[in-house]
Amino acid sequence: MTVSQFAALAVAVFALAFFLQHRNLLRGLFLAATLAAGAVALIGKASVLIWIAALLGSLACLYMGAFLFLWIACAFVELNKPQEEDSPFYRRLAAVYIEALVTLVRVRIHTRGLDKVPSQGRFLLVCNHLFVADPGILLHVLPDAQLAFITKQENQKLFAVGKIMHKILCQPLDRENDRAALKVIRRCIQLLQEDKVSIAAYPEGYTSKDGKLHPFRSGIFRIAQKTGAPIVVCTIQNTRQIFKNLARMKHTDVEFHVVDVIPPQAVSGKSTVEIGHMVYERMISDLGESFRWIEPEKGQENS
Repeated sequence: MTVSQFAALAVAVFALAFFLQHRNLLRGLFLAATLAAGAVALIGKASVLIWIAALLGSLACLYMGAFLFLWIACAFVELNKPQEEDSPFYRRLAAVYIEALVTLVRVRIHTRGLDKVPSQGRFLLVCNHLFVADPGILLHVLPDAQLAFITKQENQKLFAVGKIMHKILCQPLDRENDRAALKVIRRCIQLLQEDKVSIAAYPEGYTSKDGKLHPFRSGIFRIAQKTGAPIVVCTIQNTRQIFKNLARMKHTDVEFHVVDVIPPQAVSGKSTVEIGHMVYERMISDLGESFRWIEPEKGQENS
């Protein structure tokens, strides 16, 4: 056996063992590329350089194939066509590609309290919002929750993201149109009542630019009022550092906590503003007082 053949066989065995232990899309592509390059080395008795070139070439082709598959899967999704049912195919597609991205951008997610999430029945999940990647993190750590997000309508223009979110019953929201927002709230109430998905929302309404927990738009808590669904209160930290750390070739540690689950009886008779205040304090109890947003005094806003 030549050196190149031995190296190809050793790497193939390692890749197979690694994939079986940690299965995901990226590792699967690496395994396939390794096996293809190994076949070139074993059958053709190629040199080490040719084997390496075959490995890199196979990997590049497979990565392009994965991208092409995603593009084709989303190409024929019509955003103007109402989606009435959650799509298992597109939910699984999202899970596979999000997992690959989490690996690719070197994110380590540390979770706490996942056992609190109801295993039966639908719920309203609320969380602070720091970065565009936050919904992907939630889908990744809660794969069985069937979350459908209330999301800004601009996200529909994002490649693949808008199409997949449409297929898994996410609801685009025009944040400047109160009448349209009310329509979205009513649609989310209907989805919960029909037991199709659980709803996830960011009560701040926008991503926090300073990392603080900003005042809530309490209208989303009408969903819990009208459906009697429990409110799953969550927090997320450090997602804003993902791209910064990636540029520095560093990994990012992200914290995701399920802080509490507020049962329906705890919000019975309360206004949406009162419910929002309750949820805000639960989040702050986990994040810490340094995350509390304090309205600047007059005269200091532009200083």
